[in-house]
Amino acid sequence: MIEPNVHSLSLSNLLRPEVRANPYPFYAQLRSQDPVHWDEAMGFWVLTRYADVATAFNDPRFSRAQGLMGGFKRLSEAEQRIAEPVYHAYSQSMPYTDPPYHTRLRALVNKAFTPRVVERMRPYIQNVVNDLLDSVEAKGQMDVIRDLAYPLPLVVIAEMLGLPTEDRQRLKKWSDDTFAILGVVRHSPDLMEHAAHSMAEMAAYIISITRDRRLQPKEDLLTALVAVVDEGERLTQDELVANAGVLLAAGHETTSNLIGNGVLALLRHADQLQKLRDDPARAAATVEEAMRFDNPVQIVYRSAAEEIVMDGKRIGKGQLVNMILGAANRDPEQFSEPDRFDITRDEGRHVGFGLGIHFCIGAPLARLEGQIAFTTLFRRFPNLRLAADALEWQEHPTFRGVKSLPVTF
Repeated sequence: MIEPNVHSLSLSNLLRPEVRANPYPFYAQLRSQDPVHWDEAMGFWVLTRYADVATAFNDPRFSRAQGLMGGFKRLSEAEQRIAEPVYHAYSQSMPYTDPPYHTRLRALVNKAFTPRVVERMRPYIQNVVNDLLDSVEAKGQMDVIRDLAYPLPLVVIAEMLGLPTEDRQRLKKWSDDTFAILGVVRHSPDLMEHAAHSMAEMAAYIISITRDRRLQPKEDLLTALVAVVDEGERLTQDELVANAGVLLAAGHETTSNLIGNGVLALLRHADQLQKLRDDPARAAATVEEAMRFDNPVQIVYRSAAEEIVMDGKRIGKGQLVNMILGAANRDPEQFSEPDRFDITRDEGRHVGFGLGIHFCIGAPLARLEGQIAFTTLFRRFPNLRLAADALEWQEHPTFRGVKSLPVTF
């Protein structure tokens, strides 16, 4: 393991708990001193300016599929043997593919994930939030992560896919295990073993459920995926499993952190919380500012499909490029006073949901869940306040969220 050096610009610094707790000063240092940075210690490029990140999202020379394989190739041969099933599965999913394959997959899944389907979930999401808050109201205290931010998105995406509620703990474990090893951070062999085992179990589970849906279709997303047809061509079984798995994992992990990070930001900025309370119609803007201010996905990566010159630096063909969304979203060239949380901000789009062809397909659902969670929580519990001075942040540098968020009301 590389020993982090607080005086360096290496992303290995994100392994330090104090940097993970607040990575934004480190990002600012990177952005100002070397915005297109070769991280010698980690062996990849790092982009931190908004303009450069936006360019990489929209430039087809920055390959998502090759980026996934680039991460896989960083593993040892022994590790590759363990992790291969996970990487193979995700190589057939929308977030980790390039056109024209990505175009075909997205067109198929888009038909099953329309705004109408999402909006139809509004009453259900509201009822779930109400039930979750009902269960803690008499206690006068709660853990926002455990009692709201974690169960809400998991219950909702399981409902949308048509998966039994009683299976949600298994579903979360499978998706957490498999997502945990993706990226460019080295992991223990035990973690990769867990991921491979969970991928096999999840695949068998989804295959079993889809077999039932073909015999007895229901009004759910999984049935729509099974039935989706593009010029007579169905999703293959492997593609269906991979994309259902990604929708499941991405559908709860990132939204949980969006809710948790957003509630924390509002509690730490009383003036902005008051604006939301005074005008609940600001809920949509609050979600967008929460995504900009403390994005649940901090880093995404690509691989250079050919040599690319950026800011006078030559990015070699096949080299990995990390796009630091958390840094781009606080770039002073794009946002005024970027370190200020302001739900009235109107300065163009953040990159929290991505840009271009890989813009998050689940963004409408995440936005809706965030809006309902914020407005209902602070309406139901007007005296909500933090009950802990120090918070523990998740270890994986790609994702940002607190493990626990205790409050009283």
